[in-house]
Amino acid sequence: MNNWPQGWTDEGGYGRGSASPRPENARVMPHVPPQQSGGHDYGYDGGYNQGRTYRGGGQHPGPPPDRYDDYPEPRGRGLRLKTVVWTLVLVLLVTGVGTYFWADSKLRREVDLASLEDRPAAGKGTNYLIVGTDSREGLSEEERREMRTGHASGARADTMMLLHVGSEGNTLVSLPRDSWVTIPEFTGSESGNRIPAQQNKLNAAYAIQGPELLARTVEYNTGLRIDHYAEIGFGGFASVVDALGGVEMCFDKPIKDKNSGADFAEGCQDLNGAESLAFVRQRYQEAMGDLGRTKNQQKFLGALGDQVAKPSTLLNPFKLYPTMSASLDSLVVDHDMSVWQLGRMFLALRGVSGEGGTQMNIPVANPGLQTDKGSAVQWDMERTEQLMNQLRNDEKVTVSDD
Repeated sequence: MNNWPQGWTDEGGYGRGSASPRPENARVMPHVPPQQSGGHDYGYDGGYNQGRTYRGGGQHPGPPPDRYDDYPEPRGRGLRLKTVVWTLVLVLLVTGVGTYFWADSKLRREVDLASLEDRPAAGKGTNYLIVGTDSREGLSEEERREMRTGHASGARADTMMLLHVGSEGNTLVSLPRDSWVTIPEFTGSESGNRIPAQQNKLNAAYAIQGPELLARTVEYNTGLRIDHYAEIGFGGFASVVDALGGVEMCFDKPIKDKNSGADFAEGCQDLNGAESLAFVRQRYQEAMGDLGRTKNQQKFLGALGDQVAKPSTLLNPFKLYPTMSASLDSLVVDHDMSVWQLGRMFLALRGVSGEGGTQMNIPVANPGLQTDKGSAVQWDMERTEQLMNQLRNDEKVTVSDD
């Protein structure tokens, strides 16, 4: 009885009754010329053309080792890389568009500059009126004590600045709140009655009729058209600084002011929201009063712009989004302000402290003018007109506030 699998014999042959030691159909394979593809020899002569036969357990001859570089990279890997890249691009695009519409929906567009009367002609570049008020809106009792804001109701214009963004560099001009100006006649928004023109301090315009009359007064006294308006109160200002994680300021001498709560040692240090507010409100600077305070405010806004524009802020969503949210919740802007214009304003604040930028007070002739409203700041109208002409025509600023 044959115990071998079918086809095998005890003699080791193949096939029924065969005595041959090799398969009866095996033949020596003829010589096959090397296969050519694009000028490359893929090495198929490495065994087949020598008449060798290969049983099922043998290794299939591959290309010689020195020929591996001739093979193209598998298509699957390239497709996966392209898929990853396009997915990232799509995610960034959707995130960017979503962020823009989210920010745009949060803007508080409450100021109607189009309602202003007898407006100056538009000039070159873009002019922003930036206003800081003493509004306590949103502050708790504890926060009011910490920031020493007092408990006055309503809001008064505490800081006013003109920011010009143009091709000849950015210029930030502070308008002292005690500036003695003409407040032009204006139609009251609630009563509809005509408010007569009067001589008064600049911040009185805001107290009388809010942002619109303030913008109208600035345009009337400077001859410069205001393109955009941005306003922030005490609480909003502190929130923005805290969302940024603080702003670094350097002092060349100790600063102490019991009224604002400012108490800083000489040197560089990070100020939180409450400390930043104390710094920009304090009047300590060689007894310069409000003019000295405006210099401090400009210095701080430049540092704030630097902090906002840092990669550690712009590329860090855990810092960028809280900062944007705090800013958008706090800022009051004009009807035509876009997120793009608001971002441009913040970046321009950084530029005023750099090369080509200018920071200055409005030229002053008499910082202690005595009026029936108390001590006021009188502008030097000759130099002021020259400065405003340069801004209107987007020329390099050569006027000094000295």
